[in-house]
Amino acid sequence: MTSGAVAAARNILTRLHEVMASRSHAQSKLNTVAEVIGECLDSEVCSVYLLREGMLELFATRGLAQEAVHVTRMAVGEGLVGLIAEQIETLNLAEAAAHPDFSYRPETGEDRFHSFAGVPIVRRERAVGVLCVQHVEPRRYEEVEIEALQTVAMVLSELIVNAGLIDGEDAGTFGVGQTGPEQLRGLTLVKGLASGVAVFHQPRVTIEHIVAEDTEAERQRVILAFDKMREQIDRMAGQAEFGVGGEHEEVLETYRMFAYDEGWTRRINEAIDSGLTAEAAIERVQQRTRMRMRQIDDPLLADRMHDLEDLANRLLRIVSGQLGTAASMGLRNDAILIARNLGPAELLEYDRRRLKGVILEEGSLTSHVVIVARAMGVPVLGRVRGLRGVVREGDHLLLDADQATAMVRPSPGVVEAFEARFAKSRERQAAYAALRDVKPVSRDGQRVRVKINAGLRDDLANLSLTGADGIGLFRTEFQFLVSATLPQRERQTRLYRDVMDAAGDKPVVFRTVDIGGDKTLPYLRHDDGEGEENPAMGWRALRVALERDGLLKAQARALLEAGAGRTLHVMFPMVAEPWEFDAAKAVFDGQLAYLKQQKKLLPEVIRYGVMLEVPALAEQLDLLAPKISFLSIGTNDLTQFLFAADRSNPKLAERYDWLSPAILRFIRRVVRSLDGFNVDISVCGEMGGRPLEALALLGLGIRHMSITPASVGPVKELVGKVDLGEIGAAMEGWLTSPPPDLRVTMTEWAAARGIHTD
Repeated sequence: MTSGAVAAARNILTRLHEVMASRSHAQSKLNTVAEVIGECLDSEVCSVYLLREGMLELFATRGLAQEAVHVTRMAVGEGLVGLIAEQIETLNLAEAAAHPDFSYRPETGEDRFHSFAGVPIVRRERAVGVLCVQHVEPRRYEEVEIEALQTVAMVLSELIVNAGLIDGEDAGTFGVGQTGPEQLRGLTLVKGLASGVAVFHQPRVTIEHIVAEDTEAERQRVILAFDKMREQIDRMAGQAEFGVGGEHEEVLETYRMFAYDEGWTRRINEAIDSGLTAEAAIERVQQRTRMRMRQIDDPLLADRMHDLEDLANRLLRIVSGQLGTAASMGLRNDAILIARNLGPAELLEYDRRRLKGVILEEGSLTSHVVIVARAMGVPVLGRVRGLRGVVREGDHLLLDADQATAMVRPSPGVVEAFEARFAKSRERQAAYAALRDVKPVSRDGQRVRVKINAGLRDDLANLSLTGADGIGLFRTEFQFLVSATLPQRERQTRLYRDVMDAAGDKPVVFRTVDIGGDKTLPYLRHDDGEGEENPAMGWRALRVALERDGLLKAQARALLEAGAGRTLHVMFPMVAEPWEFDAAKAVFDGQLAYLKQQKKLLPEVIRYGVMLEVPALAEQLDLLAPKISFLSIGTNDLTQFLFAADRSNPKLAERYDWLSPAILRFIRRVVRSLDGFNVDISVCGEMGGRPLEALALLGLGIRHMSITPASVGPVKELVGKVDLGEIGAAMEGWLTSPPPDLRVTMTEWAAARGIHTD
C-alpha cells in the first residue's frame, strides 16, 4: 500500500468511525457512507449494493437517481456489480459500457457516467455486497483509490452485518433436508482408504473490531504475534519426524521463508497505519492475497500463495487470541480433516494416530501439503466443490481417495461394503508384502524385472517394502517443483547421491528434468512471457533443457559427481528425433571432460537411454538404437499424443483405452524394431501398474516395467501365474484379428486361468 493509499484510507476511516459511532439508523449511516466516500475520492457516484434474498439490491447512492434505491436489483453474476460479487474480485474500468458484462439500468440515470470501479464487500469469504464508484470522465481509478475502497469495504461489512441488512450468514449453505447420504467427487492427491468422523480444521476467527483506537498498540500486537508464530514454525520444522532428509524438509524451509518475509509484514503494518485493528489489517492483506490467487493460472505459484494464506490464518488466530483449532483441541476419534486448504505446518500439528484422511475444497498434486501428507501416509482428496455445504462437523465419512470419492453419512449397507473392501485391501496388502522377497518369475521360467517410479527421498523406502528390482524412473523435476528457487547444483548432487546410496546395488534410472506442460516453475518462464495454447506439446522437458543449457549442464554435473564409482543410468524425456539425444548427450560429455580435467572420481559406467513418448521417434529407432543402452516407453504421454487426446481433459480421460489395438500394435512395433539391438526395453507409467494392462504388455514381449510402488505386489503376483509363451501367442492372435472388446476378451482369458486382474 502506497503512502498516498494509507493517507486516503485513514482519512476515510476517521470520518466513517464518526458515522458508525452516531445513533442514526443503519439506512441513514449507509447514505452518509456513500457521501463520505464519494467526497473523499472526488467521485461523482458512490453506491452500495447489499445481498438481500439472494439478489444484489441498491441500498444507498450518491450521484445516481434516489428513486432507484431499493428498486434496482440484480442477480449474483449479472452486470458488473453481479460479476464482482460472483468472482469476489475488483473491477477498474475506464469505459464501463465496453465491458461484455455491462448491464444498463435506466432507472438509475447512470448513462452519463463512463468510468467504473467496484470492490466486493466480503464477510467470511463470501461476498455480501459491492461498493462501487463512477465518474463522468473516462478514466481508470488510481491504485490509491482502489486500495482505499477495499479498506472501506471491510468496515462496511461490519456495519451491515451488525445491522442485519443482509442475508443470514448461513444462507446458501445447508438445506433443511440435507441429512441423508451424499457422495462427493474430487481429485486424488494421495491415494488410500480411510473412515472417520468429519472434523473441521479451522473455526473462522470472528473479527469484533475493525477500526483502531490506538495505532501504535495495534502495531505492537502484530509484532508480538509475528514473534510467536515464527517460534511455532521453527519448533514444528525441528520436530518433523520423517527420518533424515526428504523433500518435505525443503517444503518446510520454504514455508519458514514466508514466515520471515519482510514484504508481508510491511503490508500488514501499512494496513494498520490506514486505521485498521491488527486483526482487520491481517484480514485485509489476506483478502487481497485471495483475490490474487484467483487470478493465478500457474498451479505452483498458486500453491505458494496457499502457504502464505495458511500463515495469515495462523497469525490471525494468535493476534486475536482465538487459538482453538481442531489440532490444538486434539482428535478424540479417528478423523477425516475438512478444510478449504491446508499448509504443511498445520498438517504436522495433528495426532497421526487419529488423523486418517484429509478432504480439501482446493489443493493440487504439487502443493506442499500433499508432499508432506504423502510422507505421513495420509490419503488426501482435493478439489471437492461445495464441501462445506454438504459436510457437517461429526458426520461419518468414508474416504476412497483411490476412486477420488468420499461418502458422507453413509448408510449401514454402504459402511458394511466399505469395511469389507477395506479389510480385503488390508489382506491383499499383507499378501503382497509376503511377496517382497519373491522374484517375479513366470510359469514358464522367464524373469520379469519390476521396478518402481519415484521422485522424493521418502519414496526410497518403497524399494525395501516392495522388493522391487530398482527404480526405473526417478523424476528429478520433483526437487525443482517444491523449491522456491532453482535448486543449486550442490543440492542436486546431494539428492542424487542419497538416492543411489539408499538403492544400494539396485539400479536407479534418473530422468533429466521434465518441466513445462502441467509442471511449470514460477522462476523459469518463456522468454516472450506468453502462455501456450497447448503446453503438453510445447516448450517442455528436453526442449527446455536444451534451450536453457545451463539448467542441463548443472544437472549433468550433479549426476556425474553423484554417480562417482558406480553405474549411472541417465534417461532423456520427450525425445522426438535422434539429434535431440545427441545434443543432450553432448552436454553430459562436456561435463564429463571437465570433471576428468579436474581429476574428479567419475562413474564406472554410464548408460544412456530415452523415453519414447513422441510417436515420431518410433520411425527413427534404427538410427537411435546403436547409441543408447535402454528405451522406456512412457505410456501416459504416448497415449495422449497417439490419440490426440489431452489426458487432463475429463471428457477424454476415459475415452481412449490402453487396451485399444492401436496402442498395443504401436508398442509391438517398437519392440520388434529393436530386435537385434542391444537395447533394454521397458514401460513406465500407469499402464504397467494395472494388472490387465500389464498382462497385455507381457504378451507384447515387455520384460521390464517401472510402476507405482502400490502396484508392485499385484504385478508380481500376476507374473507368477502367467505362461508368457501362452499370453504372447494369444496377444498375437488378438491383434491380428481384434475382438469387438479386447478388454472383455482378455478378462475372460485371465479368469479362466485363475489370474486376478481387478
